This record gives sequence, C-alpha cells and structure tokens, in this order.
Amino acid sequence: MASDMNDYFNKKKSEGGFKKSTGGSGGNGGGPKGPQMPNIDFNMGGKSGIVYFLIAVVVMLVLAKPFTIIEEGQRGILSTNGKYQDQALLPGLHFIVPVIQKVYVVDTKVRIINYANRIESNSNTSGIVSKPAVTVLDKRSLPVGIELTVQYRLNSQFAAQTISNWGFSWEDKIINPVVRDVVRNVIGKYDAEALTQMRNNLGTEIEAGIRESVNNLKNAPAILQSVQLRDIVLPKKVKEQIEAVQIAKQAVQKAEQDVQRVKQEALKRAAQAQGVANQARIEAKGKADAITINADAQAKANLLIAKSLTPRLLQLEQMKVQGKFNEALKVNRDAKIFLTPGGSTPNIWVDTKETRKRTTAN
Repeated sequence: MASDMNDYFNKKKSEGGFKKSTGGSGGNGGGPKGPQMPNIDFNMGGKSGIVYFLIAVVVMLVLAKPFTIIEEGQRGILSTNGKYQDQALLPGLHFIVPVIQKVYVVDTKVRIINYANRIESNSNTSGIVSKPAVTVLDKRSLPVGIELTVQYRLNSQFAAQTISNWGFSWEDKIINPVVRDVVRNVIGKYDAEALTQMRNNLGTEIEAGIRESVNNLKNAPAILQSVQLRDIVLPKKVKEQIEAVQIAKQAVQKAEQDVQRVKQEALKRAAQAQGVANQARIEAKGKADAITINADAQAKANLLIAKSLTPRLLQLEQMKVQGKFNEALKVNRDAKIFLTPGGSTPNIWVDTKETRKRTTAN
C-alpha cells in the first residue's frame, strides 16, 4: 500500500511538471515553477505491521482497561457476565477480561452513623453518615428520642456474599433497621422517668442487642465496633416532672442535712458541758484529796510529836526557856515575867522600858 501511494505521488509530480513546462503564456516554458509536493516515504519495510499492532494494542488497553487496582481498606467484587465471584479481590493489581468481567470496589474501613437531632460538623466526611435520632415509645407510650453513635465496618471475608445478598446499600438494609429495632425493644421496657438514671445500663443493653442481631445474620456481613449512647431526649412534661422531683429531693436532703447539723451541734455542746463538769469534779476531788492528805499528814505529825513529848524532854525545854529569861533579865532588870497557870515554866516577858516592843519566847 505504501509503494502504491509513492508511485501515485511520483506520477502526479511528473504530470504537473510536464504541464508547467508546456503551458504558460510565455511560449517556451521558461516561466517559474510552482510549489513542489514533498516526497514522503511511507514504505517502512517489514516492521510497519508490528508498529501498527503495538499502537492498536496500546489504544485498546487505554480504552478497555483490562486491569484494576484495589487499595488498602478496600475489597474488589469481581463480576463475570453478571455473576459475582465468591472470593473478594485483595488489595493490589488485578487483570480482568474487558466487557466480560467487571470489578466493583467496596470500602472495608470503619464507618460511623450518628443518630442525632443536630447535624454534626463532620457529617460530610467520607465514612460518616448522619441520621435523625431514633424516636421510640416508652412503657407508657410516651415518645423518647435516643441519640447514638454506631461504629462498624464491612466484613472483608464475606464482602462478596454480602454484596450479592444485600446489594451495595447493605448498610441501610442491615445496620439501620437493626439499631432502630433493638432501641425500640430496650426502651419500651422502662418508664421515661427512669431512663436518665439507667443511662449506663441502657447503653450496655442496647450495644449487646445490636451486636447479637448483627452477628446472627448469615455470613456475618458486618463487624460491629462500638455503640455509644450519647443522649436521651425526654418529652417536655416528663422533663419538667423529673426536675420537680429532683428539686423536692434536694429540699428533703437539705432538711435532713439541717437536722443532722443541729444534732451534731447539740451533741457537741453536751460533750463540752460534760467535759466542763468532769473537769470541775476532778478539780474538786483533787482539792479534797489534797486537804485530806494534808490533814492526815498533820495528824500523823501531831501524833508523832505527842508521842515524843516525854517528862524529861519537857523539863529540858523548860530549862532552855528559863535560861533565855535569865539572859533577858541581865540586860533589862525591869522586865516583867508572866507565869502560866499551874506553875508552868514562864514563857512571856515584857520590857517595861519599851512598852511598844514585845517579844514572845517559845
């Protein structure tokens, strides 16, 4: 084909040159020649077929894309003529047959559903979904709002079976109905007034119910990470009633505390009075004991003295006193001596010269 095209252009070139050489208004063809067609050689030899084949293969690869890349945190669901393969494709490079086979990529990372009346600021983040709070009825058919955060992920081991059985909207068919059903069953057993006091127990019971329901599904399509009870939204009347009860309880507690404080103060005063009385009694007893001890000591001393007063000792004392009077008379002859009745030894003398000065000798 390239050789024929070269012959065609060479022929045209020669014809164009002949016409230009014979034509023209000058007569002998000496006029200027027109622009010449470039001589393109399309003859590439035997390698041209290989080059065209490689170009065709590259174009086909670009358009058909007979391969796919699965990233970490993902699994690939291989579909051959509309039938899913049981084993999901692991992260990496995988080749497929274009048109006949197709790969659907599913996310196996942890996902979050926030059941709340308020829209979270990160609700548009990939893997985080916001849904309205779960509204259920309590034991008395009063509406109660339950706000939850559920963390879960697709079970990568059975990802293909899950997509085959539940489709790509498996979350709305599995997680959401299970959560609402379990919350409805748990909250329906209690009165609204008791829910706030049972917050921890309710959270544990709801999580256990959701986990059991999800795990009992065929092929365990999802793995539940955690369920967090965030808030319990009670009806306005119930909330007001609970607040009134709390205020009444606080008043009762305050009255009880006041009574206990008064009792403590009374006991404190009684203890102080008892302490003062005990102290006075101890002091009085101490004084009485001291007097008794002194009296006993004095009596014993007197007894000892009485026992020690013998006639000879009395004579000796009389002689000592008489000697003192004799000495006094030597100094003052006008001194008067008073004798005790019964002829006892005189024990008083008075200096008549100095009537204001009196001396007693024992």
